[in-house]
Amino acid sequence: MSTILTNVSKSYDSDKTVLNDVTAEIQTGEFFVIVGPSGCGKSTLLRMIAGLTSISEGEIHIDGQMVNDLPPKDRNLTMVFQSYALFPFLSVWDNVAFGLKARKNTSQAEIEERVNEALKMVNLEELKDRKPRELSGGQRQRVALARAVASDAKICLMDEPLSNLDAQLRIKMRQEIYALQRKLGLTLIYVTHDQVEAMTMADHIMVLHNSQVQQIGTPTEIYKHPANEFVASFFGVPPINIMPAVKINDQTIKVNGDFEMSIDQQVPESDFQVGIRPNEMMLEKVDELTANATVKSVEFLGDEKIVYAKMAHNNVEIAAVVASDAEFKAYDTILVSAADKALLFNHEGVNITQMEAVVNA
Repeated sequence: MSTILTNVSKSYDSDKTVLNDVTAEIQTGEFFVIVGPSGCGKSTLLRMIAGLTSISEGEIHIDGQMVNDLPPKDRNLTMVFQSYALFPFLSVWDNVAFGLKARKNTSQAEIEERVNEALKMVNLEELKDRKPRELSGGQRQRVALARAVASDAKICLMDEPLSNLDAQLRIKMRQEIYALQRKLGLTLIYVTHDQVEAMTMADHIMVLHNSQVQQIGTPTEIYKHPANEFVASFFGVPPINIMPAVKINDQTIKVNGDFEMSIDQQVPESDFQVGIRPNEMMLEKVDELTANATVKSVEFLGDEKIVYAKMAHNNVEIAAVVASDAEFKAYDTILVSAADKALLFNHEGVNITQMEAVVNA
């Protein structure tokens, strides 16, 4: 049951465009993640697929059928909301069974079989008689998942389902959702603002920003070959360092007026930017006369440290990942350089890095 979006747009009036010209093909059985910052239109797009929000322009096809005007109940999909959307006066079992009972064409025996099987999948069998108020946040989320599983819909939509959970529980639930999706063969369309969720679970990622699709690709493609500066900056912790650069000769560029890098491709004479991942930065403690940056702060993360520094020119701030035993502290004067591995962006922010240069670097 592939889901195809063709030139889908949403606007509420002439001045308010929420989504513009979204086109994508979501294959049957894949984990497709829609990611982007708050307000970029992620949830609106999901609601349009579900039929909860109307489309201004374009077409949505599910399993070969155009569903623009089809009500949600006829689209053979289910949705898990951020707020869980459980009935407080019903037990866990009855919450999971509610949608099946509402159909009126499912026998009691089939309802019991599906609900019990769904509760077993999410390890809630022993809690089936409890009310939602008696459950933890993670347990409530699993009830919502069980309800989606029990529906037997082939497409499941999830709108930031883990955002209300603490960090440790988010990791556990991420693994559970991924395992469940693989086990059931569901087509899962998942909205999040968390790039870690997107990178760890998705088969393909759609990146939204400013109401438009910035890039669609696998996690590896998105990280290693971002379409533009926004995508490059959105993925990676700490974020990629973006700095201005100028061409010195065909093999060399100068970054931010502070250090030189070798480059194996044609670049503009000026007006371009260089993106360097923090783990590609190199730091050395030196005296003030040799230094091109000053350490602002250092974060210890156990097996590594993140050093934040301010470059000598343009007050550009950078982040570098170093070994946990590296001796850096605030106000140290340092010499910053980088491995010959960088992304190049033109003045419009478009990635102009040659693939061969990335591979060979």
